[in-house]
Amino acid sequence: MRLDGRRLSTNVDDRRGMSTGKVAGGVGLGGLIIIGLLTLLLGGNPADVLEQMGGMGGTEIVSQSGRTPTAEEEELAVFSKQILAGTEDVWTEIFAQNGRTYVPPKLVLYNDYVQTGSGTASAQMGPFYNSADQTVYIDLSFFSTMKQQIGADGDFAYAYVIAHEVGHHVQYLLGTLQKAHQQMQRVSEKESNQISVRLELQADFYAGVWAYHDNRMYNSLEPGDIEEGLAVASKIGDDYLQKKARGYATPETFNHGTSDQRSRWLMKGFRTGNPAEGDTFTPAYSQL
Repeated sequence: MRLDGRRLSTNVDDRRGMSTGKVAGGVGLGGLIIIGLLTLLLGGNPADVLEQMGGMGGTEIVSQSGRTPTAEEEELAVFSKQILAGTEDVWTEIFAQNGRTYVPPKLVLYNDYVQTGSGTASAQMGPFYNSADQTVYIDLSFFSTMKQQIGADGDFAYAYVIAHEVGHHVQYLLGTLQKAHQQMQRVSEKESNQISVRLELQADFYAGVWAYHDNRMYNSLEPGDIEEGLAVASKIGDDYLQKKARGYATPETFNHGTSDQRSRWLMKGFRTGNPAEGDTFTPAYSQL
């Protein structure tokens, strides 16, 4: 991606170097339920898990860890701030065109554990959006893990991660996220999973919409960038990840969408650039 000279978002809370934990009572760090990277990659919502657990409980401890970020991590921090700024520019324009005001999310950069509006979260949960505090949380080491564990690499691949989580914030501002979560509480587990898939595919679509308009505004995309995004999408489908983990897939448990679905909705967003084309809730589930 071409990002030279691009501004950095100021809506960033850099908590790297801060160590967050829990002691005395509650679940505690040692007993924290770890949600596997492969099942929450790009779109998992640890906030829901934390809310069900009542947070981690106990007494919160926040201290300076004395950790010094590497040069690579610093580059990723700057990159993340530039991508977030790009999402702010794109969605501010789109919302204004539709008579709305875009209120950007915060981005929290952290290491290992972080205190959220729903409790303490672990970096092993992967990047996530928490609607309770309208914040995207990322431990930058995730990008290295993404490269090592699923072979997904490249600046646009990383940008896709951020843009997808911002897509959930767009859903929150439009009321889609709240409505979907309310519906999920009233239906069976299978139906709840299907609603989750619709949310995730729409967030993929919004990531594609962002890419279209960011490129229109800044000529930011280079040859191969979209292919990087599609390569990631093809490796984070529920079918691919389940087969990779245990050799077979169980469609009724899918909650993010198949590799084909995720790739198609990401590409549809990029081709159209029109948020109105991203209705993943009206079509029959089999037609997504």
